[in-house]
Order: sequence, then structure tokens, then C-alpha cells
Amino acid sequence: MGGDRGPAAVVAGLVDSLAQHDRLDVILHGDEAALRPLLDRHPELAPRITLRHAERVVTMEDKPSQVMRHGQGTSMWSAIDSLREGEAAAAVSCGNTGALMAVSMLRLRKMPGLNRPAIASLFPTPKPGKMNVMLDMGADVKAEPGDLLQFAFMGASYARNGLGLSRPRVGLLNVGTEEHKGRAELQEAHALLGKRAGAGDFDYVGFVEGTDILSDRVDVIVTDGFTGNVALKAIEGTARLVSDLMRQTLTSTLMAKLGALMARGALGRLQRRIDPRRVNGGVFLGLNGTVIKSHGSADSTGIAAAIGLAYQLAQVRFLERLAARVASAEAAGQDGGRVGPANGTGSSPTE
Repeated sequence: MGGDRGPAAVVAGLVDSLAQHDRLDVILHGDEAALRPLLDRHPELAPRITLRHAERVVTMEDKPSQVMRHGQGTSMWSAIDSLREGEAAAAVSCGNTGALMAVSMLRLRKMPGLNRPAIASLFPTPKPGKMNVMLDMGADVKAEPGDLLQFAFMGASYARNGLGLSRPRVGLLNVGTEEHKGRAELQEAHALLGKRAGAGDFDYVGFVEGTDILSDRVDVIVTDGFTGNVALKAIEGTARLVSDLMRQTLTSTLMAKLGALMARGALGRLQRRIDPRRVNGGVFLGLNGTVIKSHGSADSTGIAAAIGLAYQLAQVRFLERLAARVASAEAAGQDGGRVGPANGTGSSPTE
């Protein structure tokens, strides 16, 4: 109910997702008066959709602290509670990010041994079918060296179980790849990642730059939430700019239009590959529940992508595997000398 495009876009994306996934069933939370007419247009899907009435809505302007105190009865709170009670395997929302994280933290709680959760997003690469994972994308604006290490363990688990990469390559985002560059916290995290990569069952490639986010040099990019969110918005803006410039150029003259017509198939494939809507959905990692944050401005295509991601993670029992990874990381930290939130943790390759 809290997305920029309203419930119509959510229901349209939901309908697309149900068409794509035969084994998907949905609990839809929101104002029944607004949602029922939209659902009545698709009577064939009625057995697969449970409508859960929630009269109130979390708006984009609501402060997370206010939602934590007074959010009962909202569609966001209701969706997270259905996840908490085991009715759902994953929750998807395109509402207020800060409020969603706050409610998720309050109702689901962090996994034992975790200092702070992170939001992980997927980015396309030049290699067909390959996606990169980047975290944190804005769950918290800062991160200590130990947090960055935990992000690496969780990101590697996501890449392994969600993307099928047996031994992910992990890089730490910095202003350069040289060993001496970066803030003191990054230097400390760099040393921790180098020491604990084997325990985490991933390969640490060292520092990476912004140009590597969309490259095949790395599979998981680790950074703090402030930097990650800025990078995410910049890349999405660049994708839209490239698409707009291509459209302008290919319609500028008669010859350009003829060329575009001849290359229509190839251009369509390119547009689909750089379309940020098709990789929509940030995963909240480190909570006792799988929560997917869709962009607030997502249309039906973007919402269908977010729901599809939630379905995929539920299919591979991702939450159980991530919990095992976080638990084994904590155990390895204790076995090798207690490593607290400020200076890292470790793991053993159990999943």
C-alpha cells in the first residue's frame, strides 16, 4: 500500500509473478476496499491469493521510530507478522525502507551473533546470466570492520545459495585497489577478510573499485550502507540515462530509425539486460526471516522481479542456510579467540 505507484502496480506485478510460478501462493496485505476490485479482475487466481485486511498504511514520510511505536494495523506490520508467525516463507514490500527495516528488526529480531543486518542487491555484469551481489545498500549508514567481515560471510552465502556460485569471490569496495589506500577501518577490514576467507569458504580478491561493481572480476562487493546506497542510485540513474540516450539517438534521423528497426531484436535484448527493474529487490540479510525490499517507484515489472526473488530464495531454504552460516561464523570466532562486533568473526564452510 505504501509504494509510489499504489496498489494497482503491486497487484499487476503479483499477477505476473503468479503466472510465472505455478507453486507460488500469496498473502496480500492492505486495505480490502482498494484491493478487492483489483483482485476481482483475475478470478482464476482467487485460490492462490489470501487477502489480509490492514486498514492503515506506512507512508514514505513516516519516521521509522514512529512506525515502531505505532505501526500495528498497517499493511507493512501485518506482512512482517505473517512472516514471523510462519504463514509466509518471505515478505515483499515496496514501502518506506527505514520503516521496513525497523519493523523487521522489531518483529523478527537479528540472528544470534550478528551485529547489524545488511541489505544486499543484485547487479548485472557483461557475462550473460551472471549477477553480482553488493551489500550493504542502506540498512545502516556506517559499518565497523567486524560488520564488513560479517557482510562478507552473508554476501558469500547469498551468492552460493541464491546464485549457485560454489566459491564466491569477495571484494572490499575502496577508492583504489592499492594496499595502502582507504580509511583505517577499511584497512582493518581488509586484513580480517584476508585471514578469514578460508573459514568463510570464499576467495577474497582484495580491494575493488566502483568500476568493478558491474564487472566479472568479483561476485560479492562489500561496503557500508552509505556508500552502497549512493552507488546503487548512481548505477540505476546511469542505466536510465543510457536507455534514454539510445532512444533519442535511434529516433533522431530516418537512417537511424531504419537501423534501429533492423537491429530491433538485439536492441531489445540489450534493453532487458540493463533494465534495473528486472533486478529489483534488496534482501535484508541477518534477520530471522527473509524480507525483500522493492523500490518504492517499482512498476509491475519491478514488483514481479522482487516477488520472483523472494520465491527463489524460499525454494532453496535460504534463511536456514544463512542462519547456519552466521552461527558457524560466531563459533569459529570463539574457537579462534573471541572476535567481537568491532573486529570481526569467522566461519566454517557448512553450506
